[in-house]
Amino acid sequence: MLRKIKIFGMAVAFLCATSIAGQVSAAAPESKDPVKIAINDWTSQYIQSYIVGGMLDRMGYNVEYVQADPMAQFPGFESGDLHMQVEIWPTSQSELVAASVATGTVIKMGELGMAAKESWWYPTYMEETCPGLPKWEALRDCAELFAAPETAPMGRYLGGPVTWAGNDEERAEAFGLEFEVIHAGTEAAIWAELASAYQRKAAFIGWLWVPHWWPVKYDGKFIDFPTYEAACYTDASWGVNPDKTHDCAKPAGVLSKLAWAGGDEKFPMAWQAFRNYVMDVKTLGGLIAAVDLDGGDPQEVAEKWLNENEAIWTPWTK
Repeated sequence: MLRKIKIFGMAVAFLCATSIAGQVSAAAPESKDPVKIAINDWTSQYIQSYIVGGMLDRMGYNVEYVQADPMAQFPGFESGDLHMQVEIWPTSQSELVAASVATGTVIKMGELGMAAKESWWYPTYMEETCPGLPKWEALRDCAELFAAPETAPMGRYLGGPVTWAGNDEERAEAFGLEFEVIHAGTEAAIWAELASAYQRKAAFIGWLWVPHWWPVKYDGKFIDFPTYEAACYTDASWGVNPDKTHDCAKPAGVLSKLAWAGGDEKFPMAWQAFRNYVMDVKTLGGLIAAVDLDGGDPQEVAEKWLNENEAIWTPWTK
């Protein structure tokens, strides 16, 4: 069966891979309508979506993948046009999740079991030319070391795609850092630029995150910003800059899952299986590496994991 992928929100075109076959449940699905899983634009979210979708497919459900903008997708869950979101990041989506859950039409489906962190990151070799790193204050004196022709004399900070809403422009301004934020068009563009800089021992600073495979391949550190508190984003008087918000690190927390509340009645077995689904950092890092480093297709990587780990995921479907 060919996996259908629709476009939702500010999405980009997505090519779908081959089908998932077989079933693990003798019970018939409660509905033949599709379970719509939101697809966002980063590798780990692709993979986990296909793992959950493959598990539901084996249970006999009709699964549909819907490409969705990570920050604009939440009204889709509130209306029931989207059903499952396998990877919610507390670093950037917490407020949007809280607003959706408050409507009563969206429910939290539990934690994935992996701590998340996103922040400004640099290769350790930059400490030789910028003493004081990883403290953020060091960047006030070293910004020009990170300059590129298009930003000089300001430093160049490589942010994530605009749709990831990292608030890095606000953060640079709040801390008085002479950096221009350049947004990568895709996740792949971030890794390509990092790989090139690291090989040449060139200057690099940008938005990186964990869980991921990169800590195994690249030696580097996150910038040490003041610890996030909610007031930092809303109250200018909070923090080191009394006139600006966002003078702190990004939020941190544990990755979690989200779903349309109506699924508990329409697809109860599928919703229980989704609640049971968990993932660990080591496993996910290996799966991401199989795509980003080895050139694997996300759905095929997910399929391989499902085929080789029935003893792990089959109990989730019971």
